[in-house]
Amino acid sequence: MRLTLAPLGRFDLGAAAAALIAFLAFRVQALTAGGALAAFVVGSATFGALDLGGAAVLLAFFVSSLALSRLGRDRKRALERDIGKSGPRDAMQVIANGGVAALCALVALGGDVRCATAFCGAFAAATADTWGTEIGTLFGGKPRSMLTWRPVEVGLSGGVSALGTAAEVAGALSIAAVAYACGFRPFWAIAAGGIAGALVDSLLGATFQKLRWCPQCRRPSEREPHGCGANTTPLRTFGVLDNDGVNFIATLAGAAVAYFLAGAPP
Repeated sequence: MRLTLAPLGRFDLGAAAAALIAFLAFRVQALTAGGALAAFVVGSATFGALDLGGAAVLLAFFVSSLALSRLGRDRKRALERDIGKSGPRDAMQVIANGGVAALCALVALGGDVRCATAFCGAFAAATADTWGTEIGTLFGGKPRSMLTWRPVEVGLSGGVSALGTAAEVAGALSIAAVAYACGFRPFWAIAAGGIAGALVDSLLGATFQKLRWCPQCRRPSEREPHGCGANTTPLRTFGVLDNDGVNFIATLAGAAVAYFLAGAPP
């Protein structure tokens, strides 16, 4: 009896491609081991469900985010004692930014093309938030709270600046453009989803994200303990979300806006 190998399916090829990219990202220290595993799962779902078009959207987010994270690393290190996570992305960060998109990609297999648009909207939101944070932190000057418009510390969630906001819009438009070139429609729904998701991220960052106070340094922080080693106390009464939770909700909002606008007349 002769044994024959079955041809590779889309999910087989997708898993192989996702494994290679996740491994390379781990090797260049863009992802932790857990982050690489999570990226493999997200990538396999994306590659397998939406083929090369979905892969292009995912890579547009990942490559641009990686490039911007390497920009001005020395200046960003000075902020690490105040902000939450730094360094390679871990599993929770990967899921927070790509989990909603992966679910949308899998649901799109059922034939609802709006789910493919929602997939793009989720990554547009993640990209908008990343571009806004990375560029705004380095070049945006002193940010202001989106809720009170008072100045806030550079790098803390909920702060906005003119340049950072412009970078958010540019990030959303970039993903919408890549998606449109790959056959995902409509462009304006994907762009709107990205901008809406970034807006939700800023609003949650200024309201429901955890914020703490370091009595030793006398400054706010998102870390416990603070980078100086001192224990911190809660500063925000309704702070129940960490940065990963905020990012997850923001991508969910981006997906939802893109999904519903995809069904509306242009």
